[in-house]
Amino acid sequence: MSDVTRAKHGRPVHHWRRDLVELAALFTAVAVADGVANLVGHGPDGPALLVVSAVALVATAAFHTWWSRRHGHAPPVGDTGARPLPEGQQAGPSETDTAGGANTLWRMRTTVKDEPGSLAALCTALAGLRIDILSLQTHPLAQGTVDEFLLRAPADVDAAEVTRAVAQAGGEGTWIERADAHDLVDAPTRVLGLATRTALDAAELPLALRQLLGRCTIRSLPALSPGSGRAEEGAPVEGALEDTVMRLRAPEGGVITVERPYLPFTPTEFARARALVELDARLGPRIPGSQDVLTLPKGEAITVRRADTSDLEAAKEMHDRCSARTLSMRYHGPVGDTHRYLNHLLSPRFGRTLAVQTASGRIIGLGHLLWDGDETEVALLVEDDWQRRGIGNELLGRLVTMAVEAGCESVYAVTQASNTGMVAAMRGLGLPLDYQIEEGTLVITARLDATPVTSRLPYGQAGTRGTRD
Repeated sequence: MSDVTRAKHGRPVHHWRRDLVELAALFTAVAVADGVANLVGHGPDGPALLVVSAVALVATAAFHTWWSRRHGHAPPVGDTGARPLPEGQQAGPSETDTAGGANTLWRMRTTVKDEPGSLAALCTALAGLRIDILSLQTHPLAQGTVDEFLLRAPADVDAAEVTRAVAQAGGEGTWIERADAHDLVDAPTRVLGLATRTALDAAELPLALRQLLGRCTIRSLPALSPGSGRAEEGAPVEGALEDTVMRLRAPEGGVITVERPYLPFTPTEFARARALVELDARLGPRIPGSQDVLTLPKGEAITVRRADTSDLEAAKEMHDRCSARTLSMRYHGPVGDTHRYLNHLLSPRFGRTLAVQTASGRIIGLGHLLWDGDETEVALLVEDDWQRRGIGNELLGRLVTMAVEAGCESVYAVTQASNTGMVAAMRGLGLPLDYQIEEGTLVITARLDATPVTSRLPYGQAGTRGTRD
């Protein structure tokens, strides 16, 4: 850029020394041109010298063209067009950082002032640590804004370093945790998927809320009858949000309580959760209608299907056919109280139930997958005359498959050491097991992070097969 383009007080500034240099260069060029003309026109080797000069000029031009195409030119100063990326560099976030090491995914949430430039300051601070912002959601509050990020950071950048940089950029109340590949799905797609699952199966609502809101404890409390002598624990129709606890009106009249002590809920999250509950209420009771027909070793055909409260009377009849020992092994309490548990166990609000029925439609076995806060319980009951035929193993395998699909980390069974059938069924899963004795009962926990049993068909896939005894 010539000095003449620089301005002072709005006027161009000229330099007389540059003018003298340019004038001297002009006179020199004229003198050289006159000498060459005299040599070519009057010298004995003039024509040959002219041909050699032409060849040299052509060769120089060809070399310049080849060099330009191979190495390119730097863009002119002031060009604002897109720059080509260096060879081998991707346009999006890569799996390795600039040093060639692995990256780490983080979910981060922080509160900033609702004013221009606050988000830019955060982005600048993250860029200083070579952190890519993969997604961003904003949650407006009465005072400030909660920004939720999905970040990809170099492996050598830890959570404390990220939190410190965010705090220096104006972020407050920062929360950060490790993320995984499932978090790469954008928020609208994830919410639509959860709504679809809820629409297909009423038992999916607690799971959908947990996946929507992250690590939280969800409890469904039934509506209290007016004659119970206790205060009615209801929730407003529009729900209630209290910092880390939200209460939502359940479709059947009870209350769904969601608690996340480590991170307050935002109004945006509360609105999304309420929309899922309203969708569930509008669709009413529903369970998948698919079923599997299986053949036992002795040739009997049985059907495995989902059950709900419409099967209450048939389940009570099965209770009446069971022995007192079978019922006490299952419910660990007085046999006369077993009927009152069934309405809770069969409700899709508290989990999923599989029923085994004969060709005549009589229920001979029940398997329950129960949402117990942030844990999951499995329980089995098989009628005496149908025990030791592999029905319990089949039910348990399907319940564990459903738990894996629901994203559960483990399942536990409460039984007695003398219940050798249940203990053998849990061991038959081929999963890591933990054994604990609590108040005279045996609690067996199966960790689902290992590869689950694959010898059983997942529930919902129709087919006929033999069941191992």
